[in-house]
Amino acid sequence: MYARFVASLPAEIPVPEQPVPIQHYLRQPQRLVNALVDPSRLERLGEDRFRIHVRPLHFMMLKIQPSVELKIWAEPDGIVHLRSSDCQLRGLESIEHRFYLKLVGTLVPCAEGRSTKLRGNANLEVNVELPPAFLLTPQPLLEAAGNALLMGVLRTIEDRLMRQLIADYQKWASDVTGKTASVGTPGHPMLLEDKGCI
Repeated sequence: MYARFVASLPAEIPVPEQPVPIQHYLRQPQRLVNALVDPSRLERLGEDRFRIHVRPLHFMMLKIQPSVELKIWAEPDGIVHLRSSDCQLRGLESIEHRFYLKLVGTLVPCAEGRSTKLRGNANLEVNVELPPAFLLTPQPLLEAAGNALLMGVLRTIEDRLMRQLIADYQKWASDVTGKTASVGTPGHPMLLEDKGCI
């Protein structure tokens, strides 16, 4: 029995004003991933490729623990792209070859006057052949439960963006400003203001 679950979530996050524009921070994939994911669940595979060991998810009678490979990169203007490229299942290897996960996301820094916002959108899709035990469950109920589970995952990501990423950006900007002041380099390019909605 095949099932398809989908979820999509837009986000708009205010960015506290800092001496260093957030566009510069967003060009660092490692910091971004560390802010979004518990570092103990993160494995770096390359400069912009990571494997994330997701916390166990409960879907009706199933316990699912995906291990997702992600590519995350930023354009020179600070626009961030995120895309999944592979997924493995712990504890459910029997259906792993019939399980497909796709995650695509973008994050765009937009300057509006003296303020900046991050505007993003994430789309998560899962296609899976469910075990025979699910045959008696009505399809609408399965889809509603699956879609709700995926939306919960996206809301967790949104929450970490609002708390962890913004907090890490503030710390990073403070560190950069302190180092710049200590070497006495006026007009440092890192401190130039970016303008406009990218």
